[in-house]
Amino acid sequence: MVAEALPKCPEAPLVLGLQPAALIDNVAPVDWSLLDQIPGDRGGSIAVQKDELEHILKELDTHISVAPLKKMAGGSVTNTVRGLSVGFGVATGIIGAYGDDEQGQLFVSNMGFSGVSISRLRKKKGSTAQCVCLVDDSGNRTMRPCLSSAVKIQADELSKEDFTGSKWLVLRYAVLNLEVIQAAIRFAKQEGLSVSMDLASFEMVRNSRSELRQLLESGNIDLCFANEDEAAELLRGEQEAGPEAALEFLGRHCRWAVVTLGPKGCIAKHDKEVVQIPAIGETVATDATGAGDLFASGFLYGLIKGLSLEECCKVGSCSGGSVIRALGGEVTQENWQWMHKQLQLKDLPVPDIHN
Repeated sequence: MVAEALPKCPEAPLVLGLQPAALIDNVAPVDWSLLDQIPGDRGGSIAVQKDELEHILKELDTHISVAPLKKMAGGSVTNTVRGLSVGFGVATGIIGAYGDDEQGQLFVSNMGFSGVSISRLRKKKGSTAQCVCLVDDSGNRTMRPCLSSAVKIQADELSKEDFTGSKWLVLRYAVLNLEVIQAAIRFAKQEGLSVSMDLASFEMVRNSRSELRQLLESGNIDLCFANEDEAAELLRGEQEAGPEAALEFLGRHCRWAVVTLGPKGCIAKHDKEVVQIPAIGETVATDATGAGDLFASGFLYGLIKGLSLEECCKVGSCSGGSVIRALGGEVTQENWQWMHKQLQLKDLPVPDIHN
C-alpha cells in the first residue's frame, strides 16, 4: 500500500505524538436505556467491528434528542498534542495515517486548524478509524472504537527524520500497535527524545499486562500516566495493588510517574519526591472524555517550562479540569479561558498565546 506523505514543515515540533491510526470521535450524550443495549462493561473501551459501529450510530439517530452528535479528531494522543498546541502554544506534530475518506479529511483539517503539524501524517487508500463516545448523565463515557479495517502507519514506514529536532514523543500503549510503538521509541531514543506514555484503558492493561510491564521495565519510558483503574490492573493479584503501589512500581522504571484519581486529583513521583494534588474545577464532569489526555498536556507543558513536580501536577489539573466542562476531548475557547484564569489564580505560568 502506497502512503502519501504531506509536505514537511521546516521546523521540528517540540512535542511529537504517535497515533498510528487517525481517528474520528462521534460524541453523544445518552441515557441508560441505550447503554443497556450495548454489549461490554459500561464506562470501558471495547473495540467493535464496522457493522457494530454502524448499528450504534443508527441507534443514536433515534435516541439523540437533546444535543446533536459531535464529530471531531479523536484519540488520546490527538487530544494531548492538540491541547498543547491550542491551549499552551507549544509546537506539536502528529505521526500516523489517515484514509482517503470524509473522516480522514476531517481529521487532517481539524488538526491543521488547531496548529498541529500534519506533515508526518500519511494518506492511504482505505477507511479512517472511528470511535463512538457515549456520555451518561454523570459525565462517564463508554467508548466503542472501530479500528479493525482502518488504515494505520506501519513500523517500516517510520524514519529517523520524523523525529529529528523534537524533544518529546507522546504515545498511548496498545498491544496491537506494539511493533510501531517500539520502532518509534528506538528512533526517538536515537534522536535524544524523551518518551511519554499513557496506559490507554483498564481493559488494555488487563489483556496485555506482561507486554506492558516488559515495555515499562525496558527503561525507555521517561514519563508514564495511568488512571486509578489502569493502576489497579497493572498490579492485579499482587499484595499491594492500590494507586500508591502502582505509582511506586512506575516510579522505579520511569523518571516521572503520575496516577490520576478523577475527582480526588492525582499522585505523582519523580526520583524520591512524591506529591498529591487535589482536583481543580468541577466536582461533577459534563463529560470525562479527554480528562487524562488534557492532564498530560498540562503536565508536559510544566516539564517543558522547567516547573516543579507539584506545579506540573497543578497545571495538569487545570487543563484536565477544562475539558470535562463540555462534551468531547477538544477544549472550547471559553474553557481555555477558564483554564488560564485558574493558572493565574494559582500563581502558575499562563501561556503567552493570542487566541
